[in-house]
Amino acid sequence: MPVTIQTLPAEVIDLIAAGEVIDSIAAAVRELVENSLDAGATRIVVSVWPEQWRVQVADNGTGMDRENLQQAASPHSTSKITTEADLYKIATLGFRGEALHSLAQLGCLEVLSRPNDLGFGDYWENRQSAETPPSPPLTRGGVEKSSLNQPGVENARSGWRVVYNNAGEAVELETVAIAPGTVVTVANLFGNWPVRRTFLSPAQQMRSIQSILQQIAICHPYVNWQLRQANAPCFYITSASTAEQILPQFVRGVRSSDLQYLKLDLPASPENQKAAIFLVETQLVGATNNHNYQFPMPNARCPIPNSQSLELVIGLPDRCHRRRPDWVKVAVNRRVVRSPEIEQTILSAFARTCPRDRYPVCFVHLQLSPSEIDWNRHPAKVEIYLHDPSFWQAQVGAAIDRALHLNDEVLADPPIPDRVGQLLKASEQKSAYSVGTSARKSDGGDEQTTGRKIGLMELRAIAQVHNTYIVAEHSSGMWLVEQHIAHERVLYERICADWQLKSLEKPVILSQLSALQIENLSRLGLEVESFGEQLWAAREVPDLLVDRDDCADALFELSKVADLQAAQVATACRSAIRNGTPLNLSQMQNLLDEWQQTRNPRTCPHGRPIYFALEESTLARIFRRSWVLGKSHGI
Repeated sequence: MPVTIQTLPAEVIDLIAAGEVIDSIAAAVRELVENSLDAGATRIVVSVWPEQWRVQVADNGTGMDRENLQQAASPHSTSKITTEADLYKIATLGFRGEALHSLAQLGCLEVLSRPNDLGFGDYWENRQSAETPPSPPLTRGGVEKSSLNQPGVENARSGWRVVYNNAGEAVELETVAIAPGTVVTVANLFGNWPVRRTFLSPAQQMRSIQSILQQIAICHPYVNWQLRQANAPCFYITSASTAEQILPQFVRGVRSSDLQYLKLDLPASPENQKAAIFLVETQLVGATNNHNYQFPMPNARCPIPNSQSLELVIGLPDRCHRRRPDWVKVAVNRRVVRSPEIEQTILSAFARTCPRDRYPVCFVHLQLSPSEIDWNRHPAKVEIYLHDPSFWQAQVGAAIDRALHLNDEVLADPPIPDRVGQLLKASEQKSAYSVGTSARKSDGGDEQTTGRKIGLMELRAIAQVHNTYIVAEHSSGMWLVEQHIAHERVLYERICADWQLKSLEKPVILSQLSALQIENLSRLGLEVESFGEQLWAAREVPDLLVDRDDCADALFELSKVADLQAAQVATACRSAIRNGTPLNLSQMQNLLDEWQQTRNPRTCPHGRPIYFALEESTLARIFRRSWVLGKSHGI
């Protein structure tokens, strides 16, 4: 069924907390692009003439007929919500019905559109099954004039061109040949508000537009994007199935192999579950007291049984990181938003995994039931209210921990060609060895599934190189693990979980301490007392330092750090196995097992990579094992 644009009732308008704010070309592009996405577009072309303050957005969405076009730029006119209850279950990017009206007030607005065979609702039901996206709309010649009062002459092969005045009223209407979709052009933007043109230069405008399109594109990976400045293309973003495949297209220095992708189903928040139970109980009580009772649709937040998911793309900290936290992004229901709580959760989850003064690459996309969110907060809808933020923070933190682990869920086995796989499978039945890694037999004979627990990942120590690197065999190839920083990661996470101070029978004597160093030790719980001129006695030390001969040097080092976390890093580093220390196979295996089970096993607390993986496919290339089974024997 086609969707009709209509003016919102006064009671709904009064509940809308903020109107659209068009303060730049980039803001205009954002509003028009969001309309295109709400219309189900899969190809969007943005053309900008910054010196002329002109912008055009063309899409292959569902389009509009003549009646809807005439109403489209009226104030508070939209097809996305109709009643007060709709404000509490927003499922579209736009809902206020003010974007086109605002653009008509700020410039010369022209819209060309031709409806698709599918309406908006039908499109979203069938988009996943569509094999070939429609072509992008391109205006063509052959304009046939018609009057506003003349009966419509539209047919399946023609669209409409409408020009609006500053009040959003249609003043010109004519048929035009156009592919299905919509082309919106705004010329002379801020012509009647010249002060708006003084804030940003054309180059700054283009950078802002590019940033906005990148943030929108990563939330809509199925869309092809093109940005043009005047008639010259600036950049393209090709469609993909996941955000993991989109990110390397515009984040410099990031490759697909540097990223880890994870998608998880999410439960409803406890607060929303309580609301659902309360709603059901109220319905039951009402039905019991009155057989004709009908529970009304509430005008407040109500639970909707939508599936919820979390999509996560992280840059592996041993491979990529940034100078600024510019790609720590949070999106909710297909829109990048500012969420300080979740962004801080992300940074905390990556704490002591990246090098000093470096930040992770992380994109978190929450697909939540509309009942979990209040969009009616910010003009640009970049700030939202999550009804149970602590619950979603916990979900995001757990997902990042899961993605950073070294297990078969995130380290998939290398693909085996079908023919080779069949031969190996046939050989397994006649031999003592097993090639499959999806299921292993434990010592007790119980079958255990890998990919769920880190401890089940097979990593077997086989040698030590230069008393520094542990050579380990893995199902995907061979790993080199530096023993010192692997042990440092183990000790660091251990003392973070349990920072203990132990009393000494014989105090450690320190000298040449400044007042600041004494204060730093006090912050760590290490109280020192005067023991003579320029001498101090420490009667408690961290547990790991008790039996060390260099305990005094270690405490002097700790006195130079101002926070507990830095002290824990220094303690772990000093206490870890030194490179050059010989280890037997049992010691190496124990270290590997402990290291695998750490929270962030990819890097040490200083951000250095702990292991280097040499995949079997790489070894095969080096030794030119590209032959086909049988041919080498002359078969």
